[in-house]
Amino acid sequence: MSAETETGTEVVTEAEEATVDSDRAEDVRDDAPAAEGDRISRLEQEGDIAADYLEELLDIADLDGDLDIDVEADRAAVSIVGADLAQLVGRDGKVLEALQELTRLAVYRETGERSRLMLDISGFRADKRTRLTQLGTETAAEVAKSGEPVSLEPMTPFERKIVHDAVAAAGLRSESAGVEPRRYVVVLPA
Repeated sequence: MSAETETGTEVVTEAEEATVDSDRAEDVRDDAPAAEGDRISRLEQEGDIAADYLEELLDIADLDGDLDIDVEADRAAVSIVGADLAQLVGRDGKVLEALQELTRLAVYRETGERSRLMLDISGFRADKRTRLTQLGTETAAEVAKSGEPVSLEPMTPFERKIVHDAVAAAGLRSESAGVEPRRYVVVLPA
């Protein structure tokens, strides 16, 4: 079988097409490590931009804090640790959420790309992740035992994701219900 190209009467056999397709597949595989390196480099750049922004903010507010930059789960992660940073967390993490959005905007301003950067201050998010994972696991056990669905209190998307992951790890299903800002998780029997 042969094929004609748009530019003329060049004839390509199926064997030649297979060779070209095989070469293209190898090129894609060869580019995968480079693409992974580019992705990590881009996320590290996001972390650096965020750290610079947050250092400036800490200086303006006359607060002491150390910054830690990392790449976790396909996103840049910046943590600020220090003696008295509770005012940067705020009630139920509201100030932390606002600072995270401002930091994402600072990254966007520099890169032109939307960031999924995660900000943690004084381990607030890490502690919350631990508590929510435990809540998801315990609720899944309760639902498995009773066979009845259980609805949890409204949560942010970040919080719901942690609970969904914990429920899935326990072998059950869950779904989000309701309308923002009152969306909540419903844990369902298997």
